[in-house]
Amino acid sequence: MHSSLRKAGAWLRRRAENVAVALLAVMFVAFIVQIVFRYLFNFPIGWTSELTTILWLWLVLWGSAFVLRDNEEIRFDLISGKVGRRARVAMGIITAVSIVILYAMSLPATLSYVSFMKVEKTSYLKIRFDWLDSIYVLFVLAVIVRHLWIVARLLRGKESEAGAPTEVSSGL
Repeated sequence: MHSSLRKAGAWLRRRAENVAVALLAVMFVAFIVQIVFRYLFNFPIGWTSELTTILWLWLVLWGSAFVLRDNEEIRFDLISGKVGRRARVAMGIITAVSIVILYAMSLPATLSYVSFMKVEKTSYLKIRFDWLDSIYVLFVLAVIVRHLWIVARLLRGKESEAGAPTEVSSGL
């Protein structure tokens, strides 16, 4: 059962990476189209700028929610790097629980705002803002689940797999 869950999780992670790659590819193409129309044809088009902005927002929040690993996050470990293991675990639990509480408290207002934005549409592409802003709801839910998982790991005595501060890696 454990290995099948791990395989399913790895498959889902690869699909999340595929979505991120697709978002980046479409954003790049729209950016190139924007440059070609503006500088070669002297005919600026607005939908490419709008699409690039939307895709950038989605890419950042999607990647943060579903692609970025815990050890790939930016951390300021000036204090946690200088304390012992027990203090580091306690600080990790306090931080993760705080994040869960704060994001959970913000969830009702977030849902209300996103559902309210169904009345507005983007200027060029006429996409409803509730559809565009829905990625933030997914992001909040993913952050809550991820930090609950971090708390569970820390309570079982497993610290996060933080990389060495001077280590350079591609994340693979």
